[in-house]
Amino acid sequence: MTVTDTPVLVVGGAGYIGSHVTLELIKGGREVVVVDDLSTGRRDLVPAGASFIQGDIGDSELIRRVLAERGCASIMMFAGSIIVSESFQMPLPYWRNNIGAGFAFLDACVKAGVRHFVYSSTAAVYGAPDRLPISEDAALRPISPYGRSKLALEWAVADACSVGDMRFAALRYFNVAGADAQGRSGQVSPVASHLIKIAVEAATGKRPGLSIHGADYPTPDGTCIRDYIHVSDLAEAHVLALGHLERGGESLIANCGYGRGFSVRDVLEAVQRVAGRELAIAIGPRRRGDPPALVADSTLLTRVLGWTPKRNDLDLIIRSALDWEAR
Repeated sequence: MTVTDTPVLVVGGAGYIGSHVTLELIKGGREVVVVDDLSTGRRDLVPAGASFIQGDIGDSELIRRVLAERGCASIMMFAGSIIVSESFQMPLPYWRNNIGAGFAFLDACVKAGVRHFVYSSTAAVYGAPDRLPISEDAALRPISPYGRSKLALEWAVADACSVGDMRFAALRYFNVAGADAQGRSGQVSPVASHLIKIAVEAATGKRPGLSIHGADYPTPDGTCIRDYIHVSDLAEAHVLALGHLERGGESLIANCGYGRGFSVRDVLEAVQRVAGRELAIAIGPRRRGDPPALVADSTLLTRVLGWTPKRNDLDLIIRSALDWEAR
């Protein structure tokens, strides 16, 4: 049996990005085992064809048992707390979830002999960068508890792999948006925190309007600039990263974005254009932890993994998010 014949363990596979990656793995003929505690994920987002186990990634005994019984040599880790603004309000739970539970999971994987570890990282590790686009060798200066906790576990994963046979890929996401074209998964959350999600909720009448968090940034129109990547392109990058490791490739850290930034005003204008309706938009104060601009240099991702994005179009991203929201 080759490594590609063994199941892939996806923790957090009932969430937004994890469910899309699971869809892509199944599309490629892989067997997938999903572990999720459903604290933010939803059972109905776990794709048909994947096995599902409800549980906490910090439960080392559960993880060791799943790895042993299912024979998983490769894992993908999406579980964790992810809202920047919330991390300032409750920093210790972010450290407990992202580091405490994350370390327990990593330790279980190492002890079980896992060979390949794909880690869901973030552009928040860069903080407010000195220049754009941001390459992987840029200074790591996270400005939020969320970013610091994600970077700390990224370092722990790298250290664990430096002394054993396990190799890793840490993919640093920029702003993920959109939904599966077939409507099988999309972004769901009790309280929306991502701009496109909030805007399409307003466009579909689920909220009366929305606020721009700061219009006095040092950008052309005063609002924050972000690099938006379609979730399905990101899912394909994960599968390519796993394949790279399974073929014997070296560990890598790679940015995931399109290399083009849009301001908050740009995005809201696009949502109004695609939805065909005006939104009630107010100007509010800045949010703590929001750098003025984040744009990826994803050259490494394309060069090493051969990643070719297929959905690099803001209107397409918004249309897929609107279609999902309407469902």
